[in-house]
Amino acid sequence: MKPLVSAFNAWTCITISLFAIVILSVIGSMFANGHHSMMGSDEDPADGGKVAAAVFGAVGVYG
Repeated sequence: MKPLVSAFNAWTCITISLFAIVILSVIGSMFANGHHSMMGSDEDPADGGKVAAAVFGAVGVYG
């Protein structure tokens, strides 16, 4: 059976997914801990824990 995508494309998708997992994990932990850069403004969400749960859900999708 012939592959649908080339090996280069497959590795590119894996690399982007791993990068997304790292970045989203950092963002989620910042919301979970109430970091001032994420929770310090009037326009920021009131409940950082719920936002962190949503971000960690996205990490689960990428993982």
